[in-house]
Amino acid sequence: VQLQACGGGLVQAGGSLRLSCVASGLPFSSYVMGWYRQAPGKERDIVATISGSRSSTYYADSVKGRFIISRENAENTVYLQMNSLKPEDTAVYYCAAKQTYYTDYAFWGQGTLVTVSS
Repeated sequence: VQLQACGGGLVQAGGSLRLSCVASGLPFSSYVMGWYRQAPGKERDIVATISGSRSSTYYADSVKGRFIISRENAENTVYLQMNSLKPEDTAVYYCAAKQTYYTDYAFWGQGTLVTVSS
């Protein structure tokens, strides 16, 4: 199983970025997908999750109304559209996959760095 995340970069506060994560080696549409982030010196935190059928999503309070998680099962890809970015959104963003909402994430991508300048 591989999860390949990309789309990070440097952006000014107020700007937007879209992260992508392409999965291979697993029945993608059956897996819950999530985005996590880890800021320097901090723990890794959940950002957003989406169910396999796209019927259920979750967002951390810190990103509600600004970030949108989506997925295209035909392309084995999950996205994170990040709008109105703030300097505090600066972190390494990771995608992850798990079989159900009640299990731990089993697979992780390598991370992509997002830097938001003020």
